[in-house]
Amino acid sequence: MTAPGLIVSAPRSGAGKTTVTLAILSAFRRRGLKVQAAKVGPDYIDPAFHQAATGRQSFNLDSWAMTPALMDALVERGAGDADLLVIEGAMGLFDGIQGVPRRSGATADIAARLGLPVILVIDVSGQSQSAAALVRGFLSHDPDVRIGGFVLNRVGGERHRRFVADAIARLDVPILGAILRESDLALPERHLGLVQANEHDDLDQRLERLADVAAAHLDLDAIETLATPPRLSSGGLGTPIAPPGQRIALAQDAAFSFVYPHVVTGWREAGAEIVTFSPLADEAPPEHCDSCWLAGGYPELHAGRLAAADKFRSGLANFTATRPVHGECGGYMVLGEALEDADGVSHRMTGLLSHSTSFAEPKLHLGYREARFLCPSPFGNAGTRLRGHEFHYAALIAEGSDRPLLELCDGEGRPLGTAGARRGLVTGSFFHAIAKT
Repeated sequence: MTAPGLIVSAPRSGAGKTTVTLAILSAFRRRGLKVQAAKVGPDYIDPAFHQAATGRQSFNLDSWAMTPALMDALVERGAGDADLLVIEGAMGLFDGIQGVPRRSGATADIAARLGLPVILVIDVSGQSQSAAALVRGFLSHDPDVRIGGFVLNRVGGERHRRFVADAIARLDVPILGAILRESDLALPERHLGLVQANEHDDLDQRLERLADVAAAHLDLDAIETLATPPRLSSGGLGTPIAPPGQRIALAQDAAFSFVYPHVVTGWREAGAEIVTFSPLADEAPPEHCDSCWLAGGYPELHAGRLAAADKFRSGLANFTATRPVHGECGGYMVLGEALEDADGVSHRMTGLLSHSTSFAEPKLHLGYREARFLCPSPFGNAGTRLRGHEFHYAALIAEGSDRPLLELCDGEGRPLGTAGARRGLVTGSFFHAIAKT
């Protein structure tokens, strides 16, 4: 039986969803529960914090990129042996793209499909009774989405809390806690989101602090009682992304860390073996592997070390002579001729593709993408269609002379032209794959 669950969301980004989610996860784990976390949307960073808080691998749910069958299977598999499922939303509760109903990518789609109650985190700084008007709107906006309660965040003090709570009390939905405005609760950020979990030397202490906050300021008994079993209706996993080989060399370190758990799990379930290696440690892809995957991440922060990694570079070049190599986003940047860092310093990359990229003038490229591959690739035959996203600040400063890898449309079906590159057995693009259509 799948664990009872709930969703933590908010009216907007930056309201404190991740802080409250980690506090709830840490507090229930301290109580001895097996807590399973999940994240709505295309996010690599928050799930790593979830795993640190729960001791269990988190997973992503995305109503635009994933089929309903895949989402149901991920929930059933991920929470089947847990005591509580906590899903962290993305952006604001109803924020998504226009298109097919309940396939917008919004957190509300997940809440409606699974029938799970939503805890809405409200940043009440700068307001008091006006928060009740916002609450009233969220309660009535979508009859298929049940708001189970509220957490007041960044409360200025007891008098402030009372003003807000008294106004909301008339709406007959419980306030499940109030967290004071304390700067030490916030996790540091960088250009793609939070600083990665594995870069915090004090993460265990931070999570213990959040568990203390939850115990002191949240009604954990009421939150646990609020959770309900998810409504699952689809059988089977759908069509997963095929593994690019039987034994896959997967780059994994501080520069290459962005790979979706459900993709790697799907590869393993299809019979593939995953062998990790570290380009930052100047390791080449292991010779006994038959394909190589350079994941996304932060190569722009480690460009100097990657440029000096001679064993990695020469070993990768030897590998590509007989076996496929694919670079996804950050991996694609490293496959190019050069990478310009934030200071404008150009660093030599592997040169296996002819483009060059720069982070000197960062510009956000963000959005859902549907890809049609123009040739055989590690993803399958020519014509293969996948859904995924782009999320990067780097830009192409030299497009190079290689043939394009794929055609892209945005999340609403508007053509974006060709993208990526291919040369021999080497392929790459800024596109992050999530699932087959």
